[in-house]
Amino acid sequence: MTTTTLLQYSHTLGFMANQGRGFNNPVDLAINSRGIVHVLNRAGPEVGVRIAYKRITRCTPDEEYLGEFCTGGTGDGELWWPSALAFDDEDRLYVADEALNRISIYDQDGNYLDKWGAAGTGAGQFNRPSFIAFDRDYNLLVSDSLNHRVQKYTREGRFLSQWGEYGGGNGQFNMPWGLAVDSQGQVYVSDWRNDRIQKFDKNGAFVSAVGNSGREEGEFNRPSGLAVDLQGNIIVADWGNERVQILDNEGRFVASFRGDSRDSLWAQDYFAANPDEASARRAAHLEPEIESRPEYDAHRGYEWERSANVEKLFWGPTSVKVGPDGLVYVVDSLRHRIQIYRQTG
Repeated sequence: MTTTTLLQYSHTLGFMANQGRGFNNPVDLAINSRGIVHVLNRAGPEVGVRIAYKRITRCTPDEEYLGEFCTGGTGDGELWWPSALAFDDEDRLYVADEALNRISIYDQDGNYLDKWGAAGTGAGQFNRPSFIAFDRDYNLLVSDSLNHRVQKYTREGRFLSQWGEYGGGNGQFNMPWGLAVDSQGQVYVSDWRNDRIQKFDKNGAFVSAVGNSGREEGEFNRPSGLAVDLQGNIIVADWGNERVQILDNEGRFVASFRGDSRDSLWAQDYFAANPDEASARRAAHLEPEIESRPEYDAHRGYEWERSANVEKLFWGPTSVKVGPDGLVYVVDSLRHRIQIYRQTG
């Protein structure tokens, strides 16, 4: 019997900070074998003052700040449009960069080790790698987004195989984004512009697809990151609908939620040290009622407008990860924080 995953809000990690204890447009996270959370700060646009904000923040799930490393740039070990993180089984950290079309590698202390990858359409080349994940054999899978395919490499960067092409049919992609691998080695891909999730076997053979465009249960609007828990339930950041959805291991809808955030400990410390801002925050209406209007639908839609105004909600959820502790981490990019949930059910 398969256990259905439901999620209960636990706490929030982080708040907006250009450097130091906080995040700036986080897009992904990864957790190493010691349970240390590494958060990838994209921090665009790429202008001089923001270059130093592109970095990887290290902390614990209970909000102990442990430092940061990396900076913006195009040189070895630097970041330009960083998009995803993944750890191998030796705690080496791999970072995908969409603009530089490469994978950079760091040791467990944040020291730069190596890089590989080049721009192009051939085997072993990239056009906007948007996400990475290790399979059960610790080969690295890469969503090669604008080449509309998934590629597989050894951890040293040797090309092994690829699958997918542009289109809307089974096994085809239109800008794939998120990747996840289940306990059986099956690979799940967020097919971003086709508004669906596709499943493949470990060799890239098509297994199934779920979802279509829309706002109803089990429908998607530009799904981004996703994760698969130990029971095989699929947890999807439904980016364009400003929510997270849970599907069971057969792809059937289980639940969806919009976010539940409260102030993190870092935010509480900041407001304690800045009483004027704390007073203004207490006076602000953080949960206004947002009515549906035609102009909202002409822009990004009611869901986007509500998330932009109601602070507890997700606003631009880009990634979901299940930690070794069973906690579910949702990267809440436009609110510069991580919302953390406990699994129940």
